[in-house]
Amino acid sequence: MTPRTESSHAGLGGQDAQLAFARRMDRIDGLAHYRRQFVGTDAVGDANPNPFAYLDGNSLGRPTLAGVARITEFLTHDWGTRLIRGWDEEWMGLPLKIGDDLGRAALGAGSGQVFVGDSTTVLLYKLARAAVDYRRIDTDPVRTEIVLDTDNFPTDRYLLEGIAAERGLTLHWIHSDPAAGVTVDQVRHAVGPQTALVLLSHVAYRSGFLADMRAITDQVHAVGGLVLWDLSHSVGSVPVELDLCDVDLAVGCSYKYLNGGPGAPAFGYVRRDLQDVLTQPIQGWMGTKDVFTMGPGYVPADGIRRFMSGTPPIVGMLAMQDTIAMIEEAGIDQVRAKSVALTEFALSLVDTWLVPLGVRVTSPREHTHRGGHVTINHPAMRQVTKTLWEHDVIPDFRGPDALRIGLSPLSTSFVETFEGVAAIRDVLRGVLLGQSGLAAGAEAGRGTPTGL
Repeated sequence: MTPRTESSHAGLGGQDAQLAFARRMDRIDGLAHYRRQFVGTDAVGDANPNPFAYLDGNSLGRPTLAGVARITEFLTHDWGTRLIRGWDEEWMGLPLKIGDDLGRAALGAGSGQVFVGDSTTVLLYKLARAAVDYRRIDTDPVRTEIVLDTDNFPTDRYLLEGIAAERGLTLHWIHSDPAAGVTVDQVRHAVGPQTALVLLSHVAYRSGFLADMRAITDQVHAVGGLVLWDLSHSVGSVPVELDLCDVDLAVGCSYKYLNGGPGAPAFGYVRRDLQDVLTQPIQGWMGTKDVFTMGPGYVPADGIRRFMSGTPPIVGMLAMQDTIAMIEEAGIDQVRAKSVALTEFALSLVDTWLVPLGVRVTSPREHTHRGGHVTINHPAMRQVTKTLWEHDVIPDFRGPDALRIGLSPLSTSFVETFEGVAAIRDVLRGVLLGQSGLAAGAEAGRGTPTGL
């Protein structure tokens, strides 16, 4: 029986049965051995009297053991002994090499279309500005609208507000439900001959809603617009097929499911046929045709390298390489299968333990519409999250009352998921009783069939 089919039975029985189920799922998990390749995962389990559960892999992934070794080797050898020679020997090519590796392993992108560098915000700006200028100035002056949704991640919204002001464009807002996401029908009614660009998130950062990339992209193309996808909450957890879906542009971060580390650089995708017709707005020496000619004027490089600007952050690119290799070895479809099983299991525990305490589930119930995290809401979640963090159980809080359970398939186990949701239950119960800490809520729940 696969994890996906077994997980539907997780709600049966009491707490002991659910823990036994979690242990059985870990035993049959074909990806379980990857968990041991991450720093700190050996701290979770029966031997730990105060279980540590990390439920925030959708904000910042754990570091890999291989990444520790890679960074140490880089500092002591690659940089330490090769010094400036490292640029000629390897570093200049890393943004494109890692981009190709990522495209092959997780993005469904052929070589020469992905590069790594800059922050997510900077890359969104570069690609969005290039897209609207091309559609309006270079090809069709009537295309004066940018379409986006009201609940997209703040950076996406703020950035497009700035571009609209810069270029004299109009923003067309899709009023998205924070508990859901943007649908094909909403896009169909929002776009038209005036549309220059549509910017959407593949997985919504609040609810985890998984958008229909192919159908939405087709809809935008049908009216002649370009589409830019933010993949920050999907890459490394949900299969992405950029080439198959004929996506124009995409950007995503590397510090969530790619485990690149705090502030690790983002990646950008530009479809091959658009690369030499788009003009990116931040012209820097790394995007020139011949970097070391250092001539009097800017001449853009051919292909994807023209979208680079300044000196690439090599140290920040190191750690993600090991997770990209794991994803390629495991297969992104297998990673997704475990992600679905983990979120299904978490939802079954939420329904059994937390819904009776007044918690609402605001993530899609159907896994085909859900990414890699589960969002639950309750007025007490701010205090619950604060207390959990004090006890080394780490979910994510989003105001005003949402707690996100982020489950990273390569590093999260079913037992860790069980322990984490159990801790949420115990702390919430304690808060509702006017008490604090894990112990108070756990004590109050003893003797009931499900642990409530």
